[in-house]
Amino acid sequence: MGLLSFIKDAGEKLFGSGQAQAAQKAAEGNPSPENIAAASAAAGKAIEDYIRSMNLQADGLKVAFDASTRTVKVSGEAADQATREKIVLCCGNVASVEKVEDNMTVKNALPAAQYYTVVRGDTLSKIAKDFYGNANAYMQIFEANKPMLSHPDKIYPGQTLRIPPKA
Repeated sequence: MGLLSFIKDAGEKLFGSGQAQAAQKAAEGNPSPENIAAASAAAGKAIEDYIRSMNLQADGLKVAFDASTRTVKVSGEAADQATREKIVLCCGNVASVEKVEDNMTVKNALPAAQYYTVVRGDTLSKIAKDFYGNANAYMQIFEANKPMLSHPDKIYPGQTLRIPPKA
């Protein structure tokens, strides 16, 4: 899939607690190569834990974060295209992440989804109308973004969504 861009100030705040927060503060206070490497490793682990908490799995999943470029590199083999895309979105919809380098593969390849970044005033119905010509197709977008979305009305500006091919 390649390199995808995200809005760094939008998304899950995974680096604000635990080891990721401690490593980030150490890197800010003393930006030595060792501290930056520790912050990057802790952030990569936090993102990988977040992916697993969403019950998304891939064989050989590896997640690395480069704090200096704010880029996540993700690799592994997902069972299907939807899982691959959800894993990439989990990586990118994290505050402080600007780019995701997608090196994942899939066992059962299907047509890729499009991506859409939510803007102020968007609803899933409006997005469905724009992409599918039918506002009532919003549930297709909602289902395609589970478990990251818990309710169709809970989207936010800056969030990137999967827009699967029209059913």
